[in-house]
Amino acid sequence: MNVLAAMRYLAALQAHGHFARAAEACHITQPALSNALRALEQEFGVAIVRRGRLFAGLTPEGEQVLQTGLEMLMQEERLRQTLSAQAGRLQGQLRMAAVPTAMPMLLRFAALLRERHPALQPVLHSMSSPDIERGLEALNLDLALGYSDRIRSPRTQCLPQYQEQYYLLRCRSAVESADPQWDQPLPWAQARVDRLCLLTPDMHNRQIVERAFASVGLQVRPVLETNSVQALLQAVLEAGMASIVPGAVLATVRHLPGVHAAPLVEPAVHSEVAFIYQQTQASMPALQAALVLMGDEVWRGQCLHHAGALQSS
Repeated sequence: MNVLAAMRYLAALQAHGHFARAAEACHITQPALSNALRALEQEFGVAIVRRGRLFAGLTPEGEQVLQTGLEMLMQEERLRQTLSAQAGRLQGQLRMAAVPTAMPMLLRFAALLRERHPALQPVLHSMSSPDIERGLEALNLDLALGYSDRIRSPRTQCLPQYQEQYYLLRCRSAVESADPQWDQPLPWAQARVDRLCLLTPDMHNRQIVERAFASVGLQVRPVLETNSVQALLQAVLEAGMASIVPGAVLATVRHLPGVHAAPLVEPAVHSEVAFIYQQTQASMPALQAALVLMGDEVWRGQCLHHAGALQSS
């Protein structure tokens, strides 16, 4: 029995919560995955998986096996990355996640990282803040970009990258405006416009927006809600709605004709976005390469130009 392979299947099962999806992620058949897990149970003499008609979770013993398995897989990946780095060509995966509103910046970061290490494979996920913290704790993620005030674990390191600033985003026809237009600063009290589209209440960005409106005695009532940033932008660009978005999201559409964005003030609302990782992961060569890039002038320039307080020029 290949213990490392079986541990990889067990980690996939826990991550996907479904035998067929775990098998698909591991590029094997479902019977092969099930047989490998049964062999693992025989090897250790304990039940690892709670079996029923559907995957019902791991037993307490299975949780112990999984934790050891994750550590084994991490050590294997560290060795592979170290050997490749010593050979002058860093290889391996860097599993990264971002809250949806920070995903545009994570994509920019991943592209810069690939320029410096062409054999490195960034794997990007869009996740909520609680899912990010769980993923880091479970060693399913190496690095994440999210709100630093949402992280509770003392084992987690936060490296601030930029401060989110918020904008009222609207779109007018290309006939009315051939170039991007930047409106004057707008008080939050005047931002509760008709046909406002926002992210869903479970998302931290929406909670920031609601608190800002509440601070001026207003309650927001959007006409449309979505948990997709792409759908939010489409509602503005194609359906004539308005929205409130952070600079990192606005930067993806600021070049389009007819886009109007007013920075919101009174109050000035800023939220710190940070790179987050587990200290136990810091020795991974791929993560070390990412940490070096965070201090690079090119990346800092990306943060200034594409996030936070965007400039009209």
